[in-house]
Amino acid sequence: MKEIQKQSPVKFGIIGTNFISDRIIEAGHEDPRFEAIAIYSRTQESADAFARKHGIPHTFTRLEDMLAGNLIDAVYVASPNFLHAEHTLLCLSHGKHVLCEKAFAASFPEAESMVREARNRNLVLMEAMKPTLTPNFIQVIRNLNRIGQVRSYFSCFCQYSSRYDRFKAGEVLNAFTPGMSVGALMDIGVYTIYPMVVLFGRPKQIKASGFLLHNGVDGAGTVQFTYDDLLATVMYSKIADSSLPTEIQGEEGTITLDRINIISDVCLHNRREKTIENLTQPAIHHEYYYEIADFIDQIQSGTLESPANTHQNTLVTMEILDEVRRQVGNK
Repeated sequence: MKEIQKQSPVKFGIIGTNFISDRIIEAGHEDPRFEAIAIYSRTQESADAFARKHGIPHTFTRLEDMLAGNLIDAVYVASPNFLHAEHTLLCLSHGKHVLCEKAFAASFPEAESMVREARNRNLVLMEAMKPTLTPNFIQVIRNLNRIGQVRSYFSCFCQYSSRYDRFKAGEVLNAFTPGMSVGALMDIGVYTIYPMVVLFGRPKQIKASGFLLHNGVDGAGTVQFTYDDLLATVMYSKIADSSLPTEIQGEEGTITLDRINIISDVCLHNRREKTIENLTQPAIHHEYYYEIADFIDQIQSGTLESPANTHQNTLVTMEILDEVRRQVGNK
Protein backbone atom coordinates (compact mmCIF):
# COMPACT_ATOMS: atom_id res chain seq x y z
CA MET A 1 0.00 0.00 0.00
CA LYS A 2 1.30 3.44 -0.94
CA GLU A 3 2.46 5.58 2.00
CA ILE A 4 0.62 8.90 2.29
CA GLN A 5 2.13 11.76 4.26
CA LYS A 6 -0.20 13.19 6.85
CA GLN A 7 -0.74 16.53 5.13
CA SER A 8 -0.46 15.35 1.52
CA PRO A 9 -3.61 15.56 -0.61
CA VAL A 10 -5.36 12.25 -1.11
CA LYS A 11 -5.69 11.63 -4.83
CA PHE A 12 -9.16 10.33 -5.69
CA GLY A 13 -10.49 8.38 -8.61
CA ILE A 14 -14.26 8.60 -9.08
CA ILE A 15 -16.47 5.78 -10.32
CA GLY A 16 -19.70 7.16 -11.75
CA THR A 17 -20.74 10.46 -13.32
CA ASN A 18 -24.15 10.99 -11.73
CA PHE A 19 -25.23 13.90 -9.54
CA ILE A 20 -23.84 12.29 -6.38
CA SER A 21 -20.35 12.39 -7.86
CA ASP A 22 -20.90 16.07 -8.72
CA ARG A 23 -21.74 16.79 -5.10
CA ILE A 24 -18.81 14.83 -3.73
CA ILE A 25 -16.40 16.87 -5.82
CA GLU A 26 -18.12 20.13 -4.87
CA ALA A 27 -17.77 19.19 -1.20
CA GLY A 28 -14.23 17.96 -1.69
CA HIS A 29 -13.16 21.45 -2.72
CA GLU A 30 -13.77 22.49 0.91
CA ASP A 31 -11.06 20.11 2.14
CA PRO A 32 -7.53 20.91 0.90
CA ARG A 33 -6.59 17.25 1.41
CA PHE A 34 -8.99 16.16 -1.38
CA GLU A 35 -7.83 16.04 -4.98
CA ALA A 36 -9.93 14.58 -7.81
CA ILE A 37 -7.45 13.08 -10.27
CA ALA A 38 -9.40 10.62 -12.39
CA ILE A 39 -12.91 9.70 -13.50
CA TYR A 40 -14.13 6.32 -14.72
CA SER A 41 -17.26 5.94 -16.84
CA ARG A 42 -18.51 3.28 -19.20
CA THR A 43 -18.39 5.74 -22.12
CA GLN A 44 -15.64 8.15 -23.13
CA GLU A 45 -18.21 10.82 -23.91
CA SER A 46 -19.58 10.77 -20.37
CA ALA A 47 -16.11 10.66 -18.82
CA ASP A 48 -14.92 13.60 -20.94
CA ALA A 49 -17.97 15.72 -20.10
CA PHE A 50 -17.57 15.07 -16.38
CA ALA A 51 -13.84 15.76 -16.51
CA ARG A 52 -14.37 19.09 -18.29
CA LYS A 53 -16.98 20.13 -15.76
CA HIS A 54 -14.71 19.49 -12.77
CA GLY A 55 -11.24 19.98 -14.20
CA ILE A 56 -10.23 16.34 -13.78
CA PRO A 57 -7.06 15.54 -15.72
CA HIS A 58 -7.49 11.79 -16.37
CA THR A 59 -10.42 9.85 -17.86
CA PHE A 60 -10.90 6.09 -18.13
CA THR A 61 -13.41 3.66 -19.62
CA ARG A 62 -11.61 0.62 -18.23
CA LEU A 63 -11.56 0.52 -14.45
CA GLU A 64 -8.41 -1.58 -14.19
CA ASP A 65 -6.50 1.13 -16.07
CA MET A 66 -7.52 3.79 -13.56
CA LEU A 67 -6.49 1.56 -10.66
CA ALA A 68 -3.13 0.59 -12.09
CA GLY A 69 0.00 2.17 -10.65
CA ASN A 70 0.13 5.12 -8.27
CA LEU A 71 -2.05 7.66 -10.08
CA ILE A 72 -4.67 7.56 -7.30
CA ASP A 73 -4.73 6.72 -3.59
CA ALA A 74 -8.45 6.24 -3.04
CA VAL A 75 -11.68 5.65 -4.93
CA TYR A 76 -15.17 7.03 -4.45
CA VAL A 77 -17.59 4.34 -5.66
CA ALA A 78 -20.88 5.75 -6.96
CA SER A 79 -21.81 3.04 -9.43
CA PRO A 80 -25.24 1.35 -9.25
CA ASN A 81 -25.80 -0.55 -6.00
CA PHE A 82 -25.52 -4.00 -7.57
CA LEU A 83 -21.98 -3.14 -8.74
CA HIS A 84 -20.69 -1.80 -5.41
CA ALA A 85 -19.15 -5.07 -4.27
CA GLU A 86 -17.53 -5.85 -7.61
CA HIS A 87 -16.03 -2.38 -7.95
CA THR A 88 -14.98 -2.10 -4.31
CA LEU A 89 -13.24 -5.46 -4.29
CA LEU A 90 -11.40 -4.58 -7.48
CA CYS A 91 -10.25 -1.26 -6.00
CA LEU A 92 -9.10 -2.94 -2.79
CA SER A 93 -7.21 -5.59 -4.73
CA HIS A 94 -5.23 -2.75 -6.34
CA GLY A 95 -4.36 -1.26 -2.94
CA LYS A 96 -6.81 1.65 -3.03
CA HIS A 97 -8.85 2.94 -0.09
CA VAL A 98 -12.60 3.01 -0.82
CA LEU A 99 -15.43 5.36 0.08
CA CYS A 100 -18.52 3.46 -1.10
CA GLU A 101 -21.93 5.01 -1.57
CA LYS A 102 -24.96 3.73 0.26
CA ALA A 103 -26.54 1.26 0.01
CA PHE A 104 -23.16 -0.32 0.70
CA ALA A 105 -23.81 -3.55 -1.19
CA ALA A 106 -26.56 -5.68 -2.69
CA SER A 107 -26.55 -8.10 0.26
CA PHE A 108 -24.96 -8.88 3.60
CA PRO A 109 -22.63 -11.57 2.18
CA GLU A 110 -21.30 -9.05 -0.34
CA ALA A 111 -20.77 -6.45 2.38
CA GLU A 112 -19.02 -8.99 4.57
CA SER A 113 -16.62 -9.89 1.76
CA MET A 114 -15.85 -6.20 1.15
CA VAL A 115 -15.07 -5.58 4.83
CA ARG A 116 -12.98 -8.74 5.08
CA GLU A 117 -10.90 -7.75 2.04
CA ALA A 118 -10.30 -4.24 3.37
CA ARG A 119 -9.18 -5.55 6.75
CA ASN A 120 -6.91 -8.16 5.17
CA ARG A 121 -5.22 -5.47 3.09
CA ASN A 122 -5.13 -2.80 5.84
CA LEU A 123 -7.08 -0.36 3.70
CA VAL A 124 -9.75 2.14 4.69
CA LEU A 125 -13.26 1.15 3.64
CA MET A 126 -16.19 3.35 4.64
CA GLU A 127 -19.84 3.61 3.71
CA ALA A 128 -20.72 7.10 2.51
CA MET A 129 -23.66 7.53 4.87
CA LYS A 130 -23.51 11.30 5.29
CA PRO A 131 -26.01 12.21 8.08
CA THR A 132 -24.27 10.28 10.86
CA LEU A 133 -21.06 12.26 10.37
CA THR A 134 -22.57 15.75 10.52
CA PRO A 135 -22.40 18.16 13.49
CA ASN A 136 -26.16 17.97 13.95
CA PHE A 137 -26.15 14.19 14.34
CA ILE A 138 -23.26 14.52 16.77
CA GLN A 139 -25.52 16.84 18.74
CA VAL A 140 -28.09 14.06 18.91
CA ILE A 141 -25.50 11.66 20.33
CA ARG A 142 -24.23 14.22 22.84
CA ASN A 143 -27.69 15.06 24.15
CA LEU A 144 -29.36 11.64 24.03
CA ASN A 145 -28.80 11.06 27.75
CA ARG A 146 -30.75 14.22 28.54
CA ILE A 147 -34.08 12.69 27.49
CA GLY A 148 -33.83 9.81 29.95
CA GLN A 149 -34.63 6.22 29.07
CA VAL A 150 -35.28 6.13 25.33
CA ARG A 151 -38.56 4.42 24.50
CA SER A 152 -39.19 5.19 20.84
CA TYR A 153 -37.37 6.00 17.62
CA PHE A 154 -39.40 7.15 14.62
CA SER A 155 -37.94 8.19 11.28
CA CYS A 156 -39.64 9.02 8.02
CA PHE A 157 -38.13 9.68 4.61
CA CYS A 158 -40.73 9.78 1.86
CA GLN A 159 -39.83 11.57 -1.35
CA TYR A 160 -41.68 11.31 -4.63
CA SER A 161 -39.10 10.20 -7.16
CA SER A 162 -38.47 12.38 -10.19
CA ARG A 163 -38.31 9.11 -12.17
CA TYR A 164 -41.64 7.72 -10.96
CA ASP A 165 -43.77 9.54 -13.54
CA ARG A 166 -41.64 8.04 -16.30
CA PHE A 167 -42.03 4.62 -14.67
CA LYS A 168 -45.82 5.01 -14.71
CA ALA A 169 -45.58 5.99 -18.37
CA GLY A 170 -43.83 2.70 -19.12
CA GLU A 171 -40.17 3.77 -19.06
CA VAL A 172 -38.24 1.78 -16.46
CA LEU A 173 -35.05 3.56 -15.43
CA ASN A 174 -32.33 2.18 -13.14
CA ALA A 175 -34.05 3.51 -10.02
CA PHE A 176 -36.92 1.06 -10.57
CA THR A 177 -35.18 -1.81 -12.39
CA PRO A 178 -35.40 -5.26 -10.74
CA GLY A 179 -32.11 -6.95 -9.95
CA MET A 180 -30.16 -3.72 -9.44
CA SER A 181 -30.67 -3.53 -5.65
CA VAL A 182 -32.74 -0.38 -5.95
CA GLY A 183 -36.21 0.69 -4.86
CA ALA A 184 -37.41 2.69 -1.90
CA LEU A 185 -35.61 0.72 0.82
CA MET A 186 -32.17 0.64 -0.75
CA ASP A 187 -32.34 4.17 -2.11
CA ILE A 188 -33.81 6.19 0.76
CA GLY A 189 -35.12 3.81 3.43
CA VAL A 190 -31.54 3.05 4.44
CA TYR A 191 -31.25 6.67 5.64
CA THR A 192 -33.81 5.96 8.35
CA ILE A 193 -32.23 2.66 9.44
CA TYR A 194 -28.50 3.40 9.55
CA PRO A 195 -28.78 6.20 12.17
CA MET A 196 -30.96 3.90 14.28
CA VAL A 197 -28.21 1.27 14.21
CA VAL A 198 -25.57 3.87 15.13
CA LEU A 199 -27.65 4.97 18.12
CA PHE A 200 -29.12 1.69 19.34
CA GLY A 201 -27.36 -1.21 17.64
CA ARG A 202 -28.94 -4.39 16.31
CA PRO A 203 -32.69 -4.82 16.98
CA LYS A 204 -34.12 -7.99 18.50
CA GLN A 205 -37.04 -8.34 16.09
CA ILE A 206 -38.00 -6.95 12.68
CA LYS A 207 -41.47 -6.78 11.16
CA ALA A 208 -41.69 -5.24 7.69
CA SER A 209 -44.40 -4.48 5.20
CA GLY A 210 -44.15 -2.77 1.85
CA PHE A 211 -45.85 -1.82 -1.37
CA LEU A 212 -44.41 -3.46 -4.47
CA LEU A 213 -44.73 -1.91 -7.91
CA HIS A 214 -45.92 -4.08 -10.79
CA ASN A 215 -42.35 -5.20 -11.58
CA GLY A 216 -41.59 -6.30 -8.01
CA VAL A 217 -39.51 -3.29 -6.94
CA ASP A 218 -40.65 -1.69 -3.68
CA GLY A 219 -42.17 1.77 -3.88
CA ALA A 220 -42.78 2.26 -0.16
CA GLY A 221 -42.48 0.48 3.14
CA THR A 222 -42.84 0.53 6.90
CA VAL A 223 -40.67 -1.42 9.34
CA GLN A 224 -41.11 -1.96 13.07
CA PHE A 225 -38.12 -2.87 15.22
CA THR A 226 -38.10 -4.21 18.76
CA TYR A 227 -35.21 -3.61 21.17
CA ASP A 228 -34.97 -4.59 24.83
CA ASP A 229 -36.18 -1.20 26.08
CA LEU A 230 -37.54 0.64 23.06
CA LEU A 231 -39.57 0.32 19.89
CA ALA A 232 -38.57 1.81 16.55
CA THR A 233 -40.59 2.53 13.42
CA VAL A 234 -39.36 3.76 10.06
CA MET A 235 -41.32 4.78 6.97
CA TYR A 236 -39.95 5.36 3.49
CA SER A 237 -41.36 5.94 0.03
CA LYS A 238 -40.40 6.90 -3.51
CA ILE A 239 -44.01 7.27 -4.62
CA ALA A 240 -45.28 9.90 -2.14
CA ASP A 241 -43.96 12.83 -0.15
CA SER A 242 -43.95 13.39 3.62
CA SER A 243 -42.90 16.25 5.87
CA LEU A 244 -42.85 14.19 9.08
CA PRO A 245 -39.71 14.66 11.21
CA THR A 246 -37.53 12.06 12.89
CA GLU A 247 -38.27 11.78 16.60
CA ILE A 248 -36.47 10.10 19.50
CA GLN A 249 -38.74 9.85 22.52
CA GLY A 250 -37.38 9.45 26.03
CA GLU A 251 -39.06 9.38 29.43
CA GLU A 252 -37.71 12.87 30.22
CA GLY A 253 -37.92 14.47 26.81
CA THR A 254 -37.87 14.19 23.05
CA ILE A 255 -35.33 15.04 20.37
CA THR A 256 -36.68 15.98 16.94
CA LEU A 257 -34.79 16.20 13.64
CA ASP A 258 -36.40 17.92 10.69
CA ARG A 259 -35.04 15.52 8.03
CA ILE A 260 -32.96 12.41 8.51
CA ASN A 261 -31.05 12.62 5.23
CA ILE A 262 -30.03 16.29 5.61
CA ILE A 263 -30.35 17.33 9.26
CA SER A 264 -30.72 21.11 9.42
CA ASP A 265 -32.77 21.47 12.60
CA VAL A 266 -32.42 19.62 15.93
CA CYS A 267 -34.52 20.41 19.01
CA LEU A 268 -34.73 18.99 22.52
CA HIS A 269 -38.19 19.10 24.13
CA ASN A 270 -37.86 18.88 27.92
CA ARG A 271 -40.91 17.17 29.45
CA ARG A 272 -40.52 18.51 33.00
CA GLU A 273 -39.54 22.08 32.22
CA LYS A 274 -41.88 22.39 29.22
CA THR A 275 -39.08 23.97 27.21
CA ILE A 276 -37.77 23.57 23.69
CA GLU A 277 -34.01 23.93 23.26
CA ASN A 278 -32.54 24.44 19.81
CA LEU A 279 -29.49 22.19 19.44
CA THR A 280 -28.87 23.01 15.78
CA GLN A 281 -25.33 23.62 14.61
CA PRO A 282 -24.98 26.20 11.81
CA ALA A 283 -24.21 24.79 8.38
CA ILE A 284 -20.69 25.92 7.52
CA HIS A 285 -19.80 23.13 5.10
CA HIS A 286 -21.33 21.34 2.13
CA GLU A 287 -23.55 18.46 3.30
CA TYR A 288 -21.15 15.91 1.77
CA TYR A 289 -18.02 17.49 3.25
CA TYR A 290 -18.13 15.55 6.52
CA GLU A 291 -17.97 12.08 4.98
CA ILE A 292 -15.01 13.12 2.83
CA ALA A 293 -13.20 14.68 5.80
CA ASP A 294 -13.85 11.63 7.99
CA PHE A 295 -12.66 9.25 5.28
CA ILE A 296 -9.45 11.21 4.72
CA ASP A 297 -8.92 11.38 8.49
CA GLN A 298 -8.87 7.60 8.64
CA ILE A 299 -6.43 7.32 5.73
CA GLN A 300 -4.01 9.85 7.16
CA SER A 301 -4.20 8.56 10.73
CA GLY A 302 -3.98 4.89 9.76
CA THR A 303 -7.16 4.16 11.75
CA LEU A 304 -8.68 2.21 8.82
CA GLU A 305 -12.26 2.47 10.11
CA SER A 306 -14.57 5.42 10.76
CA PRO A 307 -15.54 5.80 14.44
CA ALA A 308 -19.13 6.58 13.40
CA ASN A 309 -19.70 4.72 10.13
CA THR A 310 -18.01 1.60 11.45
CA HIS A 311 -17.82 -1.71 9.63
CA GLN A 312 -20.08 -3.14 12.32
CA ASN A 313 -22.76 -0.50 11.75
CA THR A 314 -22.61 -1.12 8.02
CA LEU A 315 -22.86 -4.89 8.40
CA VAL A 316 -25.75 -4.74 10.88
CA THR A 317 -27.60 -2.37 8.55
CA MET A 318 -27.04 -4.73 5.62
CA GLU A 319 -28.40 -7.64 7.69
CA ILE A 320 -31.51 -5.55 8.37
CA LEU A 321 -31.94 -4.58 4.71
CA ASP A 322 -31.70 -8.23 3.67
CA GLU A 323 -34.36 -9.26 6.20
CA VAL A 324 -36.71 -6.43 5.24
CA ARG A 325 -36.44 -7.32 1.57
CA ARG A 326 -37.03 -10.98 2.42
CA GLN A 327 -40.21 -10.14 4.31
CA VAL A 328 -41.51 -7.69 1.71
CA GLY A 329 -40.48 -9.76 -1.31
CA ASN A 330 -38.66 -6.91 -3.01
CA LYS A 331 -36.78 -7.79 -6.20
